Amino acid sequence: MQKSIYPGSFDPLHNGHLDVIGRAARLCDSVVVAVAVNSAKNALLSAEERIEIIQDAVAHIPGVSVVEFDGLLVDFVIEQKADCIIRGLRAISDFEYEFQMALMNRQLRSDVETIFLMPSQEHIYLSSRIIKEIASTGNDVRDFISEKAALAIGRKLPHK
Repeated sequence: MQKSIYPGSFDPLHNGHLDVIGRAARLCDSVVVAVAVNSAKNALLSAEERIEIIQDAVAHIPGVSVVEFDGLLVDFVIEQKADCIIRGLRAISDFEYEFQMALMNRQLRSDVETIFLMPSQEHIYLSSRIIKEIASTGNDVRDFISEKAALAIGRKLPHK
């Protein structure tokens, strides 16, 4: 495969995301980590902060780039001349949602494929929402995210 898009809000990027990016990079010549900018979602970190954190975290992985996108994912995939969408799956609940999205994307653009990848078992329980919740209590989240991401979150979250 030539080029893939790994979309997400990445608020913040965690080790499960990094694991999926590494797996995708082994399968594809290039991986575009597409940071979604969605005003309906109240992201803790700005798009610029998320991009900087991701760029720092993936610097050692050849063929990975990071960009911001807004709008329909299938339109972005076509604009980027990508071959497929990469999505991470952790649980059955992820599968149901991702399966619906993949089918809708296929309905909109029949030439856009979705590939599902599971993170390593040690990262399968991670979610950005849970990490933010843990961080908001003042607990250390550096086992789950990069130091840079932990510092950025620490500046944004009031500690209970």
